[in-house]
Amino acid sequence: MEKSIAGGDAGQGNLPGDCYQLCSDGGEQLANGRTRGKNAVMRALALVLVAALILFGVYEIYLKKMPTTDAGTATTQAINLTGVRMDLLQIAQAERGNMALNSTCASLDEMISSGSLSMPRSGRDGYTYEVNCRGGADFQVVARHAPAPEGSPIRFPILAIDSSMQVGEIQ
Repeated sequence: MEKSIAGGDAGQGNLPGDCYQLCSDGGEQLANGRTRGKNAVMRALALVLVAALILFGVYEIYLKKMPTTDAGTATTQAINLTGVRMDLLQIAQAERGNMALNSTCASLDEMISSGSLSMPRSGRDGYTYEVNCRGGADFQVVARHAPAPEGSPIRFPILAIDSSMQVGEIQ
């Protein structure tokens, strides 16, 4: 007996055998509704790949192209350069206080030994500090780093602060 597409008895739209799905002329099933659940694995995989692509895009746009604090420096140097700037401000404030009390410019070692400057070390992350006395109430504190290796894209700016308390890069 032949079944119809709707599963009824023979009549209009008859199909051979017990085929209620997409079947060949001989009644062999070509697609089965029971295999539909296997597509869930492929959908999950596609979702994971789309999420990975989005995360890669965010990484490329936001993390690799973050602004730097100084031109030609790496993003990871921002923390070190901020620390160096803070040290320069601390040294300049101690020098100002020393000049107000003693009317003379003192070296970095003199300020540390007298206690007017509380720094455990005279440098930070490869930077060394020096105080240049220019006469009168004028001074300059300079932070220098050893040059970067030849061919390296990283550069180490030379930073300075003077009696006006403005930190800037010098050449």
